[in-house]
Amino acid sequence: MFRSVVVALTVFAATLLAACGGDTAPTSAKAPGSSDASKQASGTAPRSTLDRYRSYVSQNYDDPSHWLCRPDTPDDACHRDLDTTIIAADGSTSVEHFEAAEDPAIDCFYVYPTISKDPTPFSDWFASDSEEGLAAYNQVARLRSQCRVFAPVYRQRTLSGLIAAFAGSRAPGPEGDPFADVLDAWRTYMARDNHGRGVVLVGHSQGSGMLGRLLEEEIDPNADVRAVLVGAYLAGAAVAVPPNQLVGGALQHIPICSRDGEIGCVTTWATFRVNRPPGPGALFGTVRGGTTGQEAACANPAGLSGGDVELHGYFPSNPGVSILSEVGGSSVDSWLPGTTITTPFVMLPDLLSGECVHQDGFHYLAVTVHPDAGPRADDITGDLTPQWGLHLVDVNVVMGDIIERVAAQAEAFAR
Repeated sequence: MFRSVVVALTVFAATLLAACGGDTAPTSAKAPGSSDASKQASGTAPRSTLDRYRSYVSQNYDDPSHWLCRPDTPDDACHRDLDTTIIAADGSTSVEHFEAAEDPAIDCFYVYPTISKDPTPFSDWFASDSEEGLAAYNQVARLRSQCRVFAPVYRQRTLSGLIAAFAGSRAPGPEGDPFADVLDAWRTYMARDNHGRGVVLVGHSQGSGMLGRLLEEEIDPNADVRAVLVGAYLAGAAVAVPPNQLVGGALQHIPICSRDGEIGCVTTWATFRVNRPPGPGALFGTVRGGTTGQEAACANPAGLSGGDVELHGYFPSNPGVSILSEVGGSSVDSWLPGTTITTPFVMLPDLLSGECVHQDGFHYLAVTVHPDAGPRADDITGDLTPQWGLHLVDVNVVMGDIIERVAAQAEAFAR
């Protein structure tokens, strides 16, 4: 189920030359209250290395260069300046200084989206600061305020590989197995670093596909592994469930998140503008790969109970040094005309809101932009073609909300 979606994305891969594309991740869940997630909240999670991982021998992740981020490598992609300029509607500004947690109680395990521009069908082990590094910087580094971050390098399906497949050929180079790398990295982390700590999974696009398969094959079937799952955030993914249900697909024990404070569950979404909804040929917000009788789940990180709620996004202050750098369609020339922004990120309160909606067979996070009369920008970046929606900024638009939810889940897990 998780492997077939790569083929669907090749149809539009030629339009994406330097940004986040990739797999979706069909999964499903059991209803809250009927799963082992409820037991975790009562404090039954283990507090030592799980027996199944004690004797695991890493295949590739003994090498420190095979990790983008680890808590013991302070010069990695996640240990960079994350200060943010908050730009109010009236043009006034303030700076939010990032503070990492000194001793976080939980961990985050992150898998990045399709970002490699290697000319081969699968990437090598050498992560680029302007590709894999920037993805981690934008999508998970800020979670160091809540967790220790572990982000493996993996030999992913590259943009070149997708484009070649679209043309009916293949890029020159050996075959690869990205999931084998992700599984090896996970087992290495569990054997050497986890020690029974709670862990949050974070992924986007191809990374969500990898984590969806990890949930299906490694975590969901095993109660001891489920017991350390604090939550999973699968952005730009299609998590398959029967219509209006939380049950019935690849996952039989792990619920789709549906209420505040819930742990051991999956939060998933795909983002489109409210005035540019997905239509025929859209890549996200629907289940692909031969799954019938199911729909894509949507759980809004900013409001699990539904309704149109404010989104708290973090955006690169200079798109020229972000994962959006070489992609056309950016609609923002300046976040605040006439003002030099000196922090690497910006936040624009009250500009965005979003809610999960069903429309024309799609289930997605519909984002509304609320322009105002003030001098700041009245729009956001992230558009490609109508088929992609706001896929490039799936994580950016709700980054602050993810942080808030992870904090609440960590507290609930501790209880």
